[in-house]
Amino acid sequence: MAVRGDIRNVAIVAHVDHGKTTLVNAMLQQSHVFSEREEVPDRVMDSNDLEKEKGITILAKNTAVKYTGPLAAKLGEPDGITINVVDTPGHADFGGEVERGISMVDGVVLLVDASEGPLPQTRFVLRKALEAKLPVILVINKTDRPDARISEVVSESTDLLLGLAQDVSEEGVDLDLDSLLDLPVIYCAAKAGKASVNQPADGAVPDNDDLEPLFEAILNNIPAPEYEEGAPLQAHVTNIDASDYLGRLGLVRIYNGTLTKGRQYGLSRVDGSIENFKLTEILRTKGLQRSPVDEAGPGDIVAVAGVEDIMIGETIVDQDDPRPLPLIHVDDPAVSMTFGTNDSPLAGTEGKDHKLTARMLKDRLDRELIGNVSIKVLPTDRPDAWEVQGRGELALAILAEQMRREGYELTVGRPQVVTKTVDGKLQEPMESDTIDVPEEYMGAVTQLMADRKGRMETMTNHGSGWVRMQFTVPSRGLLGFRTALLTATRGTGISSSISAGYAPWAGDIKTRQNGSMVSDRSGKASPYAMQKLQARGEFFVKPQSPVYEGQIVGINNKPGDLDINITLEKHMTNMRSSTADVLETLTPPIDMSLEESLDFANDDECVEVTPESIRVRKIILDRDAWYKWNARQRRANNK
Repeated sequence: MAVRGDIRNVAIVAHVDHGKTTLVNAMLQQSHVFSEREEVPDRVMDSNDLEKEKGITILAKNTAVKYTGPLAAKLGEPDGITINVVDTPGHADFGGEVERGISMVDGVVLLVDASEGPLPQTRFVLRKALEAKLPVILVINKTDRPDARISEVVSESTDLLLGLAQDVSEEGVDLDLDSLLDLPVIYCAAKAGKASVNQPADGAVPDNDDLEPLFEAILNNIPAPEYEEGAPLQAHVTNIDASDYLGRLGLVRIYNGTLTKGRQYGLSRVDGSIENFKLTEILRTKGLQRSPVDEAGPGDIVAVAGVEDIMIGETIVDQDDPRPLPLIHVDDPAVSMTFGTNDSPLAGTEGKDHKLTARMLKDRLDRELIGNVSIKVLPTDRPDAWEVQGRGELALAILAEQMRREGYELTVGRPQVVTKTVDGKLQEPMESDTIDVPEEYMGAVTQLMADRKGRMETMTNHGSGWVRMQFTVPSRGLLGFRTALLTATRGTGISSSISAGYAPWAGDIKTRQNGSMVSDRSGKASPYAMQKLQARGEFFVKPQSPVYEGQIVGINNKPGDLDINITLEKHMTNMRSSTADVLETLTPPIDMSLEESLDFANDDECVEVTPESIRVRKIILDRDAWYKWNARQRRANNK
């Protein structure tokens, strides 16, 4: 096999908020991608608006840095070595992006927080890397944290690596376990742009002024791309992008052969058919920019134009000797939501050019399927609603939020788990959930998990006042759990989970004890009525905002739904006006985000999502019709 010594392809993987994007920032700066006068924003790779707002990486993205340090000449590449870096998400709900990123690299940099240590997503991404037989470089980041415990985290990470390697080997993957014992470890403070092979004291920055040790570890431990000389073209499509001038772009990793601009090639489709096309453009990434080139060879990661409907997993092949690569495999979805058209009385009343029709909604979901390999869109018994399945509720909530910002109006149902039947028995997805909380809240969290059918597996106290507990819990039990955890721990609890396979149905789980306050008529929320009713619960709506029959306007202090007339007006008398002394005595309403609204909604409720508003409502708006439906449900359950 021949080798491209001037290229390294590496993915940076980690749990959420362990510093992946910050490290990529530092690598870009020290590779002189930006000019000295250019102001570089934090987390420059998180270019999506939602990524900036939430502070997490949602989409896998690639960049390229040119290493021209002393090691390049020693390795026989005096002109420098191109390091293609793939920044992957850290949240388990976006695992499809991780799998896609890992599919186009030759090794991974595993980033672990020097205080938090390995967490569920660390296990997930590390397992995927081992299954693909990729070499691993361990980077202990944030060594300058005051609560850093570097030696323990290195030990925990090594134990995790060897344990996962043993599991993967038992499943039939041929791993060299001895080589894993010689794991390269780099100590890093990404925010300061410093890395070292020498372990610093807990809470101290590394004893080196740049990231040179990290670059050297990548060049020495990540193998250069190999290819077969004279083999026909094989270029795997791993991502989709778009250009205002070129239209749809496919991001490809070339395994064999050469891509040349203007030539005719074949595209091996998902269904196995071959479609001929002319390659109109090749774009190579440098830093954050793409520049056109005439040719790209084995090991290159480039963007190509020429096929309007190119899809992830397809292979660009030689027309005369097509040899397509296997499709990208991703884990099955575990959570579903129903996306439907907005049929509330306020649909289309809040702004112009809103996208309201079922055709528009279906077209948008079909477009999402092209670039998102982790979701499925299935028909329902309604022509204007579809079941959208994904890895987790956050991933689907992000999709709904993106559609909202694009001008769509829709209704989104409460998250449901995707079950399956095995040997005639119903099974549901399970999660391995790791929770970090201060010691005083341990009992409250244990009770929360017990109510959700959670079973404690391990508990660790590091002596810092915090306790780490690991539970196995049905995925249903984690729907809305994050909000309850933050309430029970006064905002200090940290929860992260990962799929733990399927298990028999655990029985009923009741996660919400309070009922809803439901408007029994349309109109405007009256300050007078809200003042009279505020002892019954807390409101979601502001005074004078429009409401309609069947809308959830608040949360009841007691179990069960409460129908209220929130539009009742105070009539003016000859003594005082109708609005006197009302507004100043009202408790401010609860302002819920889209994720919080989805967590709050019951099974008979859904969330109305528009560019301007988010409302919780009953699926059946007419109160008489809802009572008849509810009576039928009770009779069916009592049989």
